[in-house]
Amino acid sequence: MQIRFEDIPEAVVPHARGGEKELRRRTFETADNTVMLGRLIPGASLGVHTHTDDSETLYVLSGTGRMVYDGEAETLTAGQAHHCPKGHSHGLENVGDEDLVFFAVLPKQ
Repeated sequence: MQIRFEDIPEAVVPHARGGEKELRRRTFETADNTVMLGRLIPGASLGVHTHTDDSETLYVLSGTGRMVYDGEAETLTAGQAHHCPKGHSHGLENVGDEDLVFFAVLPKQ
């Protein structure tokens, strides 16, 4: 099945998961999976949250982010991926000068 993100309206989520500014996302959802193309402008963040019924694998397409995973910070740049298993927590902040664009898959477990 092809997912055409350009055909999915971009939703604006203010203070996503308690973060700063807003998350812009295009989301494809089924009963057991979520696939998302997300964008954070400079200084925006996705607040720290725990995955209780799914996991998340995120791949950075462009920009620079600071991921806090189970309390430890790591830098993510274009071409790098991050995985947050079920039961763990993470949050993402755009620490660069350009939009942080990422692709994420969240399978329900």
